[in-house]
Amino acid sequence: MIHIAVDAMGGDHAPSAVVDGAVAAARHLDIQISLVGAPSAIEPALERHADARQLAIAVVDAPEVVEMSEPPAAVRRKPGASIRVAAELVARRQAAALFSAGHTGATVMAAHGAFGMIAGVDRPALATIVPTRGRPAVLLDVGANVECRPQHFLQFAIMGGVYARVALGAERPRIGLLSIGEEETKGNELTREAHQLLKAAPINFIGNVDGRDIYSGMADVIVCDGFTGNVVLKTGEGLVEALEVRLGEKLSAVFDYAEYGGAPLLGVARLAVVGHGRSSAKAVSNGIAMAHRFAAGDFIQRVEQEIAAAAVPHH
Repeated sequence: MIHIAVDAMGGDHAPSAVVDGAVAAARHLDIQISLVGAPSAIEPALERHADARQLAIAVVDAPEVVEMSEPPAAVRRKPGASIRVAAELVARRQAAALFSAGHTGATVMAAHGAFGMIAGVDRPALATIVPTRGRPAVLLDVGANVECRPQHFLQFAIMGGVYARVALGAERPRIGLLSIGEEETKGNELTREAHQLLKAAPINFIGNVDGRDIYSGMADVIVCDGFTGNVVLKTGEGLVEALEVRLGEKLSAVFDYAEYGGAPLLGVARLAVVGHGRSSAKAVSNGIAMAHRFAAGDFIQRVEQEIAAAAVPHH
């Protein structure tokens, strides 16, 4: 039975939505769940479910929380923070994966600090699924790295390719580099250098992807720095919300983070899935299911093998 450590205090609707989502996941999956946080807050939420005591759910005490208003480094000053305690369970192999819908920066720091990095990878990257005209695509990084170097884009491409095969069934993922034009001479110095690295790598690199083509379906994996990726992601969410208001139609399903549950943090040496801060019970349940599926599929080992086989440069 796969064991998932869940930051029960993370997210705008924690702990109630997190507990509800964990219970839903435990009902439908062969899974053990540790809800990490303040028992005084978690227990009442569990008691709302008549079958909670029959499920493989335990509560692990963590007296502190990293609030959304705090800087990510606050996790270092709070050894009892729920996200840090949950990450340490995974680091000690008492759990196979981590899920949190809490402070993204703190989650990245906690996972990085507790797990370390996969050999050959310099930076972790948050990968998310975006809709296209055809099969959905993987976009990364969407928030873990504001600044990148060319070799980081190649590392993201390799890891994103594994994710596309596992999550989307793309046998030979088409990798694109987000830039301001399709020509390889377009973009800034960073993207031009990254283009040359990607072009020479043993991957299915299709070249630059212009912003208007992100949702066209031409690429299965689109790589960019975390600043750009986060802007793209939130612009898409905001556009859908605006169109719903203007058109009076339900369009959010095409950009619904709840459907996938979260963004895996790629590159760290253990499994971590980061949920949206506004995660509902459905999103939490799906995020835990994603962590379960990746753990069952030996996802980390697959990334390690592909990074090693590609001899990706790193510093």
